[in-house]
Amino acid sequence: MIEQAIASLDSLKIELPSWGFADTGTRFGKFLQDGSAIDTADKFADAGMVNRLTACCPAVAVHVLWDFSENQDGASVASIATKHGVEIGSINANLFQDQEYKLGSFGNPDGAIRQQAVKHSLDCIQLGKDVGSDLFTLWFADGTNYPGQDSIRDRKRRFQEGLRACHERLDESQVMLVEYKPFEPAFYHTDVADWGMSYLLCKDAGPQAKVLVDTGHHYASQNIEQIVAWLLDEGMLGGFHFNDRRYADDDLTLGSIDPYQVFRIFNEIHCYAEEEEGYPDIAYMVDQSHNLKPKIEAMLQTVMTAQDLWLKAALVDRDALKRHQRSGAIVDAENVLKTAFNTNVDRLLGDWRSKNGVEANPLNAYRASGYGESIATERAQRRKDLGIQSGAAYA
Repeated sequence: MIEQAIASLDSLKIELPSWGFADTGTRFGKFLQDGSAIDTADKFADAGMVNRLTACCPAVAVHVLWDFSENQDGASVASIATKHGVEIGSINANLFQDQEYKLGSFGNPDGAIRQQAVKHSLDCIQLGKDVGSDLFTLWFADGTNYPGQDSIRDRKRRFQEGLRACHERLDESQVMLVEYKPFEPAFYHTDVADWGMSYLLCKDAGPQAKVLVDTGHHYASQNIEQIVAWLLDEGMLGGFHFNDRRYADDDLTLGSIDPYQVFRIFNEIHCYAEEEEGYPDIAYMVDQSHNLKPKIEAMLQTVMTAQDLWLKAALVDRDALKRHQRSGAIVDAENVLKTAFNTNVDRLLGDWRSKNGVEANPLNAYRASGYGESIATERAQRRKDLGIQSGAAYA
């Protein structure tokens, strides 16, 4: 059982977000870091460092408006990624930043703006084909702030039309992931507010559309592992955006608030894998805002936490769990989960990492490498030479 649990770590490949290495903030402002990425090449360099230290982060999610420019087409950006030992992962559309999207993108009452949004999405799909990415990710800020502002049913139908148009352009290897969020920036109604809405839109769009679960995009106390279990059973779980939250979409590092919840989510995936004799095809991605923590250290902490909780969930005695479930032994069934969650797996993780040629503690290895100090010095000087504010980033 232990050997099988350790081997299951091979199935956990975690995609890093390019934007997680650049300076980010809230709508109130940013706290800048000298070591944050200035450009796309810096982002891939930092992601490559995390991958070398963890042996489980081979891909980097890119945001089209933030990682590409007129002078950086898909091929040139892909070559930068390759140089740093990673590849381009999911292609993330940007349908919330332009001024035209004040009243929405796919749901906008203006047909011309809807066409602009769909065209951008189709361009993203083509970009994915150009760079060999099989994942196209959509998150929408669409919604309304006041009753009567727009027709809720009309907006639903506009979304259906736009998503169908996107699905038609996917090649056979591409998957379209539709993310949901209950509120913010729309505070009266959000067009894709929960997993059920995403599910219905995906089913309507076509078989290559799947639901993306962001672990922070739920109301407080919502049972996320139940959502995961239902989507798994329906064959509609396409991927995760890993983070944690105290109130809502706080984008905190994974497991910093409720590691037991992450463990329970992973337990559902391991249960599915055992019953179906194989792990489902799920994209595991990080989506966090490291406003205060050092960027690379926070990313390493997230990946290490994910591996720790994944391995603990793999150690659940499923035979005992099923036996207690069948007999209605509630205390014993719960204790099966708690026993696995409370197991120290540091040595087992060290064994897996040793087998994969990395140090037992990637965070310690990073701190000993001097990489953080080096990039902080080099990038601070480069910002000075470029005449940009310390910590400011551009694509």
